Amino acid sequence: MEDMFLFIIEVIGTIAFAISGIRLAAYKNFDLFGAYTVGLVTAIGGGTLRDLLLDIPVFWMQTWWYLAVTGLSLLVVILFRRVLVSHNKMLFVFDTIGLALFVVIGIQKTLAVGYGMWVAIIMGMITGAFGGVLRDILINEEPLFFRKDIYATACIAGGIAYWLVGFVSHDPIIEQIACAVTVIALRTLALRYNWSLPVIRYD
Repeated sequence: MEDMFLFIIEVIGTIAFAISGIRLAAYKNFDLFGAYTVGLVTAIGGGTLRDLLLDIPVFWMQTWWYLAVTGLSLLVVILFRRVLVSHNKMLFVFDTIGLALFVVIGIQKTLAVGYGMWVAIIMGMITGAFGGVLRDILINEEPLFFRKDIYATACIAGGIAYWLVGFVSHDPIIEQIACAVTVIALRTLALRYNWSLPVIRYD
């Protein structure tokens, strides 16, 4: 049951992040191959760095379906480009869903290989955020990760929620849901109320 739940999360997260990358590439008028590449890097970038740091087999090299799911995401953007590309809120929706679900995956995979919760929270943040960093670099945008937006902070908050819920419930699915909901809620509230972290100024 838990493995199936994680699989579903990973599929949805991959689609969401791939669409967020492809959508931005389309906005920048990339060709089909360029858009596919940006979508794929967005979807697998964070997980690749996580697996390398954990010294475990890189996840997307074990099965072809990540490449196929990215191709499906490209087709979705092509078919529904008027809605997906022209509305800025669409980027937020897909980016936030992908971020939340990949934080969960990062935490679970880290705990599964025996690391402590503090490492799992960091790996959750890397899994969720690093693909977006690579995406923004490829399309020549300042990465969201380094702006004052509530982005990496939301990942950390989701990890802490996972950890705290674990003291009350030992059901991994409940912990995973709490983590994802926290990330999505914090990102949504930050957008709604214009929350941001303080910036360092030189003057």
